[in-house]
Amino acid sequence: MGKQVEKSGLRNIFALSFVSFFTDVSSEMCFGVLPTFVLDELKASRFILGLIEGFAEWFSYSFRMFSGVISDKIGKRKLLVSIGYSLSTAIKPFFAFARSWIDVLAVRLGDRIGKGVRQAPRDTLLSESVTEKHLGKAFGLHRTLDQLGAIIGPIIASILIPLFGIRGIFLFSLLPSLIAVLILLIFVQEIVKKKAEKPSIMVNLKKVINKNFMLLLTLMAIFSIGAFNFSFILAKARTLGVPETVVPLVYAIINVTHTIIGIPAGMLSDKIGGEKTLIIGYLTFTFSAFLCVILQESPFYAFLIAAIYGVYMGVAEVVQRAMIPRYVPAELKATAYGLYYITVGTCFFVANTLIGFLLDLFGEIAFLYSVVTALIAVVGMLIFIKGES
Repeated sequence: MGKQVEKSGLRNIFALSFVSFFTDVSSEMCFGVLPTFVLDELKASRFILGLIEGFAEWFSYSFRMFSGVISDKIGKRKLLVSIGYSLSTAIKPFFAFARSWIDVLAVRLGDRIGKGVRQAPRDTLLSESVTEKHLGKAFGLHRTLDQLGAIIGPIIASILIPLFGIRGIFLFSLLPSLIAVLILLIFVQEIVKKKAEKPSIMVNLKKVINKNFMLLLTLMAIFSIGAFNFSFILAKARTLGVPETVVPLVYAIINVTHTIIGIPAGMLSDKIGGEKTLIIGYLTFTFSAFLCVILQESPFYAFLIAAIYGVYMGVAEVVQRAMIPRYVPAELKATAYGLYYITVGTCFFVANTLIGFLLDLFGEIAFLYSVVTALIAVVGMLIFIKGES
């Protein structure tokens, strides 16, 4: 029985990784051109771009909290994961019919609801498929294949834009998403676990909310309240003179370094601890934000900033997710992931909306806000590590 469970768990890791691979090919075909579409074709401001990204991600994180709690209560993961991926698959092609930024926001919200429904149960299913000592490697492998899709997606978009235009890219995104859903339905298996002993949501939350977990979550929140997303890197690329057809390749560079760093970041986390590894990620983000302030005029700088920003994403997204199960009861991992996502998502909404507003008001010196919040989080994490030792 043990070998059978181990075999099913390994199959789940690879199957879920390939599901994410094809989903990201689809998603990043869209998201690699979406900032250009919003700013240039729909003539929206950077504040509106930040509002769309921030609100969409906050919406997603809110649903992650809900789906995490429900997943723990019913003791099942695959059902919610399947619903989430199917919804995102169905909604993304509707970007092609957007006539205003409101339309983009509506489609973005639909896609993010799908991601929100699937994310916490999927991360929990990943964590339940391996032993705790291999969590970093499992999340690193998943993130690497996920980001490999995120490299290929923008490259495909860059090739197809001259032939079909940006709206055509949105329609073509349907094909890889359908492949992802088929892999999920055929190859991913449920890992049977006990349901949480207490059915009350409040009781489960109290069991999750322990001192160290809340301190860790607070530090992640401080960082996230200044952590702008990739859209502002692509907007920066345009101000540096990168042509519209080349912007998806800047996004591909983000995903290349994100992919390369994924497994090493997970392995380093397993070896020296997630907290220390996360500091490296936060400092890398700080550097990329500072470069957004000081680098001007040359399109080459866009690729440099993108490469550094991708390293930050690879470290932070792998390590933060891998750390969660180590601080909470095993039977309430999905609830913990949900709490993590709603906290980070709310801060993300504030960060992107505020950064967009500050950029419109003060120009690129506004990125210094992100530098300051990131450095505060780094100092706090150093104190947190000292307190644990």
